Amino acid sequence: MSETVTISALSGNETFTAYVARPAKTPKAAILVIQEIFGVNAGIRRKCDKLADEGYLAVAPDLFWRLEPGVELDPDVEPEFQRALDLMGKFNQDQGIRDIEATIHHIRREEGVPKVGCVGYCLGGRLAFMTAARTDVDASVGYYGVGIDGLLDEKHAIAHPLMLHIPTEDGFVDKDTQKAMHAGLDNHPKVTLHNYEGLDHGFATEFGKRRSEEAAQLADSRSAEFFAKHLG
Repeated sequence: MSETVTISALSGNETFTAYVARPAKTPKAAILVIQEIFGVNAGIRRKCDKLADEGYLAVAPDLFWRLEPGVELDPDVEPEFQRALDLMGKFNQDQGIRDIEATIHHIRREEGVPKVGCVGYCLGGRLAFMTAARTDVDASVGYYGVGIDGLLDEKHAIAHPLMLHIPTEDGFVDKDTQKAMHAGLDNHPKVTLHNYEGLDHGFATEFGKRRSEEAAQLADSRSAEFFAKHLG
């Protein structure tokens, strides 16, 4: 079962919406799904639905609500891709993390689910790293996060497990950035990095030409094992 819910921002006087997919039975935990630059679109909702099928309460907050509430874009349509890049440029990531924190509070208080993980893609992969460093989320997974080398000074604050999926031919994450990520995080006791040789950004998308079926299934199976271990 899925629905749209309203969440109170940390300010207390604003609200935003989130897509929620509910499992058939009492959820074993919750997973907050962090959008790409394309909004809470069909692919992100599909991610939520699949997690609900696995027994999780899945919640995808609309992080672009201050810019364009309810925006949904298709990465395979060039004008929409360019619009997404424009939104990303205007997006306040620090504020986005506060909205993610508000969503975590909502899940624990309003939904009554104490164990909360997060998984993010693209921009959401970067935000998953920031969520691990700046909130008390129980476990985090980031797919093809961008610019994480610039966040490494926050790694000391990561207190709960974090897994990052890194395609080696990511058009948005060059080789030097990948090397910096490994140099900064390989020895971190809470962080696990997985490389995907020869693959590009977006390989685990649910729909569209970016998807690589074999690699997506491998990464998703690793994520599933990770969440089962740390949200159980």
